[in-house]
Amino acid sequence: MDEIVVQLKSLALTEALPLLLKVIGALFIWFIGRTVIAGFRKVLDMGLQRRQLDATLIRYVGSLFTGTLTLMLIVGILGLMGVETTSFAALIAAAGIAIGAAWSGLLANFAAGIFLLVLRPFRVGEEIEAGGVVGIVQEIGLFVTTLDTSDNVRIAVGNNQMFSDNIINYSHHPYRKMTVKVPLMHGVDVRVLQQALVDRMTTVKGVQEKPVPQVEIAEFTLQGPVLAVCIFCKPTEYNDTQANVGDAIAEILLAVGYTVPTPAVLAAPPPLAKVG
Repeated sequence: MDEIVVQLKSLALTEALPLLLKVIGALFIWFIGRTVIAGFRKVLDMGLQRRQLDATLIRYVGSLFTGTLTLMLIVGILGLMGVETTSFAALIAAAGIAIGAAWSGLLANFAAGIFLLVLRPFRVGEEIEAGGVVGIVQEIGLFVTTLDTSDNVRIAVGNNQMFSDNIINYSHHPYRKMTVKVPLMHGVDVRVLQQALVDRMTTVKGVQEKPVPQVEIAEFTLQGPVLAVCIFCKPTEYNDTQANVGDAIAEILLAVGYTVPTPAVLAAPPPLAKVG
């Protein structure tokens, strides 16, 4: 029994203790390395911002820089622990082929992210609709694009899904058109109401002076004509301006004593008289 204890102590001193020291050293190097990488990331971001580069490009380069240095740090730690890095590199290459075949969608997202940066269909801070999501772009990452919706929900959409879908950029132009339809009843003085709406739209908060607001007859229905109130506003003020325009239209209709028409209820035909 004493010999077994002596052998265990000898094994602990010769094998376990050096391994434990290597693990502790690896953890120490990992935390120090991550701190240094984070510092380099801040310096890189500050340098790119001083050059007034696009925010989308800055975040993408920062993510790529951090990922590359982290991978180099892991390989370095494995080398310090005695792992043969050359064989590890060969293992990574072999695993990369298998992972590439299994994660083809992930690589597609990576490639799509590069195309999004090169072609620039949108930038950080713009409101877009793509991949079935409408929101403001917060970041174009290595694999996903992050958006914040109007109800303050953050959604990450795969770059490939976004790039392969139709991309609608609501913030590309300096102003955006809004059309609000107003149904009327027969007998209403359309011209007077048109002029009243035009005059009121020019004073609504958020409505652009140029192009000037317009009120046109969009269509005719059985109940009466339908007016289309067309105004232009800044893309960032679209929702607020829409609410202001709705209040202004309701104010004008209330002032003229107008009520919204309801669908006509057809009277049921009288029953057929029985013969005989």
